[in-house]
Amino acid sequence: MRKPIIAGNWKMNKTIEDALTLIEGLKLELADCMDVEAVVCPPFTALKVVGDEIADTQIKLGCQNMSSEDDGAYTGEISHTMLKELFVKYVILGHSERREYYKETDFWVNKKVKKALEKNLRPIVCVGEKLEDREAGNTESVVEAQVRGSLADITAEQFKDVVVAYEPVWAIGTGKTATSEQAQAVHKFIRGVIADMVGQDAADGLRIQYGGSMKPDNAKELLSQPDIDGGLIGGAALDARSFAAIVKAGM
Repeated sequence: MRKPIIAGNWKMNKTIEDALTLIEGLKLELADCMDVEAVVCPPFTALKVVGDEIADTQIKLGCQNMSSEDDGAYTGEISHTMLKELFVKYVILGHSERREYYKETDFWVNKKVKKALEKNLRPIVCVGEKLEDREAGNTESVVEAQVRGSLADITAEQFKDVVVAYEPVWAIGTGKTATSEQAQAVHKFIRGVIADMVGQDAADGLRIQYGGSMKPDNAKELLSQPDIDGGLIGGAALDARSFAAIVKAGM
């Protein structure tokens, strides 16, 4: 059985004060949610205070990015050592916004994934097609290239600590959502690509999240699909009740 994982990506939102208010609400809402792994990924400035607040809960701490380097002259970057000092467990890598705005390629995502796994951090690796790719019928070729490139040279054993997030770029922040059938089809396809890369056992154990505008009103249907093992939540993660409702939908 793959334990569902719901991760909230707060993006560039929430001051420290706002973050504390949100996490207090989540602690109350998710106190009894043991069957779903809940992860919160605040901005770097709020990692410590949020981490301190959830230290005695089931909620896990994640971050939104990480350098592929250990340390050194990399202005503006954050290393694995800095994150582990704050008891971060998960790191989002290759998010579509990083790929689009900061031109991160599969090569660089792969370097970060390898570094995260080497340092016992669990990467949430994002892949997904743009609207023009889907309309041209290229969804599978684009997603497969990202999966193979971003996860190159990752062993079957290492895949136990990897989460993949399928995020159709055309459904992020647009209010559009892939139908449950569309999402399931791509999730199943991704699992097949992983099986070809490292074997069926590793693929069967891999958790694949849906990351395209999952909300409380569509979460249950999406999470009921056989290959959808959770969600990478954006806007809906900024409200305690909304995020908690999605987590509870996975129970």
